[in-house]
Amino acid sequence: MRKHFAARDPVMAALIRAAGRYRLAPETTRSPFESLARAITHQQLNGIAAERILGRFVTLCGNGAFPEPAAVIARPDHELRATGLSFAKIASLKDLAAKAAGGIVPHGAALATLTDAEIIERLTQVRGIGRWTVEMLLIFQLGRPDVLPVDDFGVRNGFRLAYGLRGMPTPRALAAFGERWAPQRTAAAWYLWRAVDLAKLGKLPAPVAKPRGVRIVKRKPAPVKARVRKAAAPRGRSRSSAAVARPRAPSTRAARARRGRSRR
Repeated sequence: MRKHFAARDPVMAALIRAAGRYRLAPETTRSPFESLARAITHQQLNGIAAERILGRFVTLCGNGAFPEPAAVIARPDHELRATGLSFAKIASLKDLAAKAAGGIVPHGAALATLTDAEIIERLTQVRGIGRWTVEMLLIFQLGRPDVLPVDDFGVRNGFRLAYGLRGMPTPRALAAFGERWAPQRTAAAWYLWRAVDLAKLGKLPAPVAKPRGVRIVKRKPAPVKARVRKAAAPRGRSRSSAAVARPRAPSTRAARARRGRSRR
């Protein structure tokens, strides 16, 4: 692996030397249905809260063992809702169960015979399952060696840090750059995740060269009106108070009255 990256990318080669041995061990004991059900449950939740809800879901539908698709389909929505699942997640879980029962989501042995593209095409038919979720299954369950999840924040952030970019690479730019890592793009993703950890520890090697032609996501400047408004209103004073503080020009009628009194 080191020779593969050393011949193609000196920055990645230096990152590998700093991070050490590749230690990704796929979890092969779970069925695709279980892996995707867990992924749905964890969406938009922290790990502790998701695991509590998942535990209640397993107890309700599987009596302690992870439930089969038929058991999920048979449970009324209000019972699933009582476990803490949202109605959107209940709909996703039932759609997943129906597609698993119908063979669209195949069992583990059948899934292993499909290509990465075929697996992504099939599993993203499930409500609530996107490409990123399927890529995580390809990496962490099936152990596929050439998967680069370009929409993953950690991978993109690791690339930014390792290659010394001022902003995050666009997913398309990262995909194009990552073609040089094939057929070991899963390892590249794993090392880019490690780059974030090394940066926090101050152990990330400085990039020997910045990648050319990699587009980054630039921060949008504040709207012009907002900048003008901020400059016009001094800190600690509202626009109205600033206006009150300015002296007003005398009216024309008051000015004539003063001139008349001065003549007398």
